[in-house]
Amino acid sequence: MTADGDTAPGHPNVRLVRRLLGEVRPHRRRLLGLLFLELAAVPIMLLGPVPLKIAVDSVLGSHPLSQPVQAVLPPVIVDSKLGILLLAAVLQVLIVCLNQLQAATAYVLQVATGERLTLAFRARLFAHAQRLSLSFHDRRGTSDSIFRIQWDAEALKDIVQAAFPFVSSVVMVVAAVYVTVRIDWHLALVAVAVVPILLVLARRYQKRIRPRYTRLKELESGALGVVQEVLTTVRVVKAFGREDREHGRFMARAGAGARARVRIARAEGRFGLLVNLTTGLGTAAVLFIGVRNVQAGELTVGELLIVMNYLIQLYNPLENITKKVADLQSGLASAQRAFELIDEAPEVLDPPHARRLRRARGAIEFRNVWFAYDRGHPVLRHISFSVDPGTRLALVGETGAGKTTVTSLMTRFYDPDEGQILLDGVDIRELRVADLRQQFGIVLQEPVLFSTSVAENIAYADPRADAGALSAAAKAANAHDFITALPDGYETVVGERGMRLSGGERQRIALARAFLKDAPILILDEPTSSVDVNTEAAILDAMQRLMEGRTTFLIAHRPSALIVCDARIQLAHGRVVDATGIHDPLPARG
Repeated sequence: MTADGDTAPGHPNVRLVRRLLGEVRPHRRRLLGLLFLELAAVPIMLLGPVPLKIAVDSVLGSHPLSQPVQAVLPPVIVDSKLGILLLAAVLQVLIVCLNQLQAATAYVLQVATGERLTLAFRARLFAHAQRLSLSFHDRRGTSDSIFRIQWDAEALKDIVQAAFPFVSSVVMVVAAVYVTVRIDWHLALVAVAVVPILLVLARRYQKRIRPRYTRLKELESGALGVVQEVLTTVRVVKAFGREDREHGRFMARAGAGARARVRIARAEGRFGLLVNLTTGLGTAAVLFIGVRNVQAGELTVGELLIVMNYLIQLYNPLENITKKVADLQSGLASAQRAFELIDEAPEVLDPPHARRLRRARGAIEFRNVWFAYDRGHPVLRHISFSVDPGTRLALVGETGAGKTTVTSLMTRFYDPDEGQILLDGVDIRELRVADLRQQFGIVLQEPVLFSTSVAENIAYADPRADAGALSAAAKAANAHDFITALPDGYETVVGERGMRLSGGERQRIALARAFLKDAPILILDEPTSSVDVNTEAAILDAMQRLMEGRTTFLIAHRPSALIVCDARIQLAHGRVVDATGIHDPLPARG
């Protein structure tokens, strides 16, 4: 353990490495194969200077080949300088071919393994982000999660691409030192004298660069947030003529990221300069002493050449090790951010022994429910009411009164801070979340469609539904006629968020989706607020059919929508201020 505790079992770096090892464990066979290929470069590297030594000492000079080599070669080669030269040339070609084969195979396997690791890690992040509660996404926004899923997930690939060459470089250093010691231990001692200096440089650089990479990721995530926000609200931006303002906001965020990356590049440049200067001084010292040894007859020219070659093979891996240590910091910073997302715990969870629910009758009861999005600022206070199965309940009140929050609590998008919500007499927190949400069909004020076909959007409620069921749901929602008039009928692609369709058409597709789901409880949140009178009539007609036999919660302000309800709750400032009996029809209001 070091003085600052960096290798302590509980140190963040150690915990992070352990988590990374857990992530790559399912791919250990590929990783072991990659490690074997990386290590195969070591003997090839050791063979590299051999042809040159043979040519210098045994062709240009008069030194005989070593006894092991003479034992395996025919006399026609051993006794001829031309034969020895041809041997050196053939060995050079074979070594180059082996080196290229090893490098190409290792590269392909490295890319394939890295992509598999990234895909698996990215999928895990995406699945976890979907499980997180809405309060997390409300608090953090979506752009930061998108950045972590798309870019920080590549940390595993980056770390593998840096770690395995790091391991092979360590083995190369040990092998090169061993061979150099066998030739001249004085030169080997001089050569490795620079290693402590390189380790100190790498250590200091590592401590300084990791926080900079973390900050860089935050800045780049912020720039992505501006892009996402502007492009998803581009109609509003254009309507108010704020393109220049948003461009300036993006440039401020992106510019900060660019400046941070330039500062990192400067730090990397200084570090590289110090590393190369250190190894350059080591090379100069070995060259000076080696030449003096040749002049003294203690070393042959071929042996000096092979030492210098091994010195290059020694210093290249040393430089690689120190630079890979630096490169790892970017990957470790990304990995840390990705694990931070995984460590976010969903606030809405299934209890240990959750109760299963097939189909509810539809009785809903609120018992003294309190809820706040931000602690200390309650949105709902003392909410208590009960609804019998099949009731059509209107939730009315001014904007911000808490109507949508009431429906969000029923589906457990959030959990109440106090009180209980019961479905058929059972606290909804005792039910499986997936089973609970299957009991609700939801149609929002702004219907959510995906950039796929009409048929796929309707079938989102039940992917197993056949064409007949989709058509029946569309007819019930008064959508079949306009769908068949589209260029490709049910296979027409609706565009991002369904923007190739009108608001009324999108709303009727959302109603068709609710028909197909056939849930016992409906939540209709301002379904007619943004359509014209004729479209409203078609939607109301479909709504009345959809409500039959279902408990319905209708949030609306238009009297034409409210008149279809048989009960009413009025909210104001998060409280129930008025209620109309279940069996008393709600009068039309002008």
